[in-house]
Order: sequence, then structure tokens, then C-alpha cells
Amino acid sequence: MAAQKPRVTVTQPIVTLPGEGQGSVVVERQAARTEPPRLYQVILLNDDYTPMEFVVMILQEFFNHDLETATQIMLKIHHEGRGVCGVFTKDVAATKVESVSTAARRSGHPLQCILEAA
Repeated sequence: MAAQKPRVTVTQPIVTLPGEGQGSVVVERQAARTEPPRLYQVILLNDDYTPMEFVVMILQEFFNHDLETATQIMLKIHHEGRGVCGVFTKDVAATKVESVSTAARRSGHPLQCILEAA
């Protein structure tokens, strides 16, 4: 007669609570489902005083757009009153808005930058 292999069963871990004596608790694992973070658009608003060259420079410096893309976004801002510079998580978008606003004020321009939920 051939020897049978021992049967192995997998169970959840058993945790014995202190002071409970013979009692035990079975802890079940729950799959953690995380949602991806919400995204926010960083938007530049048009004004009549900020030079177009400054807006292009902002788009290149803070949003890493090349000259052609930055120029296209700047023209969209100029003609439509607003333009999306990029889409980021909330913390990154808020940091970019603050950085752009600070650079604009430092340069003496009234350029406004806002964030909206995407």
C-alpha cells in the first residue's frame, strides 16, 4: 500500500486574545481597494496686462511645455479667456498654482492661475 501524502489546508490566522483563556478569534483578510487620486486642471486666465512672452515662459518653466505647445496654449488663453496648462493630483496642482502666482507677482504681472476638478 502506497503512503498517502498529508493533506494541507490553508486557513486564516488565528489570534488568541489575552485574558480569554481558550477563546480564539479568526481574522479575515479584506482586499484593500484604493481609488486613484482625483485629478485637477491648472488653468491660466487671460488679462489685458500680462505679456504673451511671459505666459509662454511660465508654461515652459512650470509646466515643461516646449515652445510650440506653450505658444498654442498661450493663444488659446488669449482668444478664449482661459487655457489648461496641465492636469495633476490636488497637491501638485495647488503647488503649481502657488508657484505661478508667486512668479507673476514677483514680475509685476496680474496673471491669475486657478485649479478646477478635472
